[in-house]
Amino acid sequence: MQDVRFSVAPMMEWTDRHCRFFHRLLTRRARLYTEMVTTGAVIHGPRERLLGFSEEEHPVAVQLGGSDPRELAQAARICEEFGYDEINLNVGCPSDRVQEGRFGACLMREPALVGDCVAAMKAAVRAPVTVKCRIGVDDQDPEEALNRLAEAVVGAGVDALIVHARKAWLQGLSPKENREVPPLDYDRVYRLKQAHPALPIAINGGVRSIAEAKAHLAHVDGVMVGRAAYQAPEMLLGVDPELFGEPAPVADGLDALERFEPYVAARLAEGVRLAAMTRHILGLFAGRPGARAFRRHLATEAVKPGAGLETLRAAVAHLRRAPAALGEAA
Repeated sequence: MQDVRFSVAPMMEWTDRHCRFFHRLLTRRARLYTEMVTTGAVIHGPRERLLGFSEEEHPVAVQLGGSDPRELAQAARICEEFGYDEINLNVGCPSDRVQEGRFGACLMREPALVGDCVAAMKAAVRAPVTVKCRIGVDDQDPEEALNRLAEAVVGAGVDALIVHARKAWLQGLSPKENREVPPLDYDRVYRLKQAHPALPIAINGGVRSIAEAKAHLAHVDGVMVGRAAYQAPEMLLGVDPELFGEPAPVADGLDALERFEPYVAARLAEGVRLAAMTRHILGLFAGRPGARAFRRHLATEAVKPGAGLETLRAAVAHLRRAPAALGEAA
């Protein structure tokens, strides 16, 4: 059975390979996801830049955007050859660009096509094939819409279903608003699990803490966390001990940053800008003395040409110098 107990959501502009490497320093067990990449980009684009990742990131899943079964099968094969542990199909993104390409959340209206896509991908790869969806779009009845989608993908052999427990409104709401405005309906996802006891089902949407994740795990098989894990990454230190009964890989955020340095140095040597990596750690140390100075230093200095490890170390020094009780807090 696909292990969906805890994962960090695919997030455009956020969960790139640098972000995923850093998150892996905080948890060995969470499943990490790429940003969504379209089938056209995988088939015709610069694959190493789009799909390359570090071996340390495992278990890592790639999320594909597309609606043509043949193209998805081809893209899935390419991704499997890169070594991804899971191929995920996006049936939840509500952006205009995605709608114009006839994929993402608008596929909630075409469950039979989603089933065909899953079947084609399953036939093409040995890696698990999963789907991430909404509970419905626009004026759909979530009871009927989610049931029809689930039945279609189960019939196609899907290995797991990840459900963002909100509708997507394709007209009238921006992608950002679609992550916040439609009300959450966790009970709808719980009912889906009751109807499909053999299907691994993970819940997504609005989960802010490990305690909330544990509460959901009384009803479903897994929890996917997005913005909370990115904006306050130290929450990931609780994943292994709280959800898997294993020690965290590092003691705290400072320990993680020390272990991040060799990766940063290697990427700098390849020509990657420091800010491309440090932008993913700005959420560390919230509320801790020196945190604001840490963020400010990285925000102003890491973007400068030639910024290197000394810039990261100087930012960390603000935390080490801050008084334990009276210093500047975020």
